[in-house]
Amino acid sequence: MPSPYRAIFATPGTKGFTAAGLIGRMPLSMVGIGVLTMVTELGGSYALAGGITATIALSAAAVGPQVSRLVDQHGQRRVLRPATLIAAASVTGLLIAAAQGWPSWTLFVFAVVAGCVPSVGSMVRARWTALFRDTPQLHTAYSFESIVDELCFIVGPPLAATLSAGWFPEAGPVVAVVFLVTGVWWLTALTATEPEPHPRHEHSDLSSALRSPGLQVLVATFVATGAIFGSVDVATLAFAEEHGSKSLGGVFLAVWAFGSCLAGIVFGLMHFKGKAEPRWVVGISAMAVSMIPLLLAGNLPFLAVALFVSGLAIAPTMITTMALIEAHVPHAKLTEGMTWISTGLAVGIALGSSVTGWVVDAAGARTGYVVSISAGAAAAAVAFAGYRRLTRPAQGEEPATDGDGDSTERQHGDRVA
Repeated sequence: MPSPYRAIFATPGTKGFTAAGLIGRMPLSMVGIGVLTMVTELGGSYALAGGITATIALSAAAVGPQVSRLVDQHGQRRVLRPATLIAAASVTGLLIAAAQGWPSWTLFVFAVVAGCVPSVGSMVRARWTALFRDTPQLHTAYSFESIVDELCFIVGPPLAATLSAGWFPEAGPVVAVVFLVTGVWWLTALTATEPEPHPRHEHSDLSSALRSPGLQVLVATFVATGAIFGSVDVATLAFAEEHGSKSLGGVFLAVWAFGSCLAGIVFGLMHFKGKAEPRWVVGISAMAVSMIPLLLAGNLPFLAVALFVSGLAIAPTMITTMALIEAHVPHAKLTEGMTWISTGLAVGIALGSSVTGWVVDAAGARTGYVVSISAGAAAAAVAFAGYRRLTRPAQGEEPATDGDGDSTERQHGDRVA
């Protein structure tokens, strides 16, 4: 491991919460693919499967920030454990309903409740921020977390798809639930590195972190970015099935994540000067442009190469996004702010997977990538339109850093009213 990464693990406790976070966030990459594979293996359509995964994502978008807001107020252990039990029970109910052939509406009921699953990645990033706030190490820590995210997406999709397609249909989601419960219980047992809660008092600011203009731009952009992810997931699985290799769909998604992982490793070794906002806009634009070759893919090898190249833009953009959140959200609301990004992604994934499911059923798998291209164009448009708001910190924000140790107040001082 390169020395900048070794350095951040010299702090006691970091290895433990990193390992727990890796296990706990595996369901992020497994549940959607697992449910898609399960439903289609049981004879359901891609439209139904996409609708169920979209419902889970939308529910997570609505409930997730509220769970994280409670975490900011009361601490991770007190909130995450009961939320995890509720999510695990609802996913279990979904699997039973699917296996027993219950009416489709029951699947959607369980999917709604499953949305209370906690954002484990946000919890881990909050721990890194508490340890390394206002230091250059925070950029390395955020970079490492993006690498972990991509490792989950390298391992998770093929694991879930292989389990559900090769063992029994419900196997992928079952293993995902086991990972979730194990990871959250381990993480919340590590109290030494848990960030201090910020209880709300009578005169505390009770407003949401989403009041920050900069965070609003980031979340809106990531709704469209999430639509990219959701559409590529569904279209890639369908494309592999059309070419007689359904089980390879998860492998191709892992190739996509592998490209992102490599880019994240390199990005974490770099130290940037100046403002993060231009790098962020370039990253969003690169993601949008990289969708075009997917539509041109006529065979599986071409698709694999196109996915790998497309993945190179993901991790650097996500790393920069986390730095911007830390710069635009007050410290007492940081976990909530990070979860709002996950919420934007969840909404986008819901829209992208649902729309792409209908497109694939109606016009074929490759046409599904039209949704990906459209989502990329929308993300770039929102990023450019909101750029000026992104460069203005919200009124009343605490001075924070951009993840490289530079004060946001110094970066933006010429624009602060």
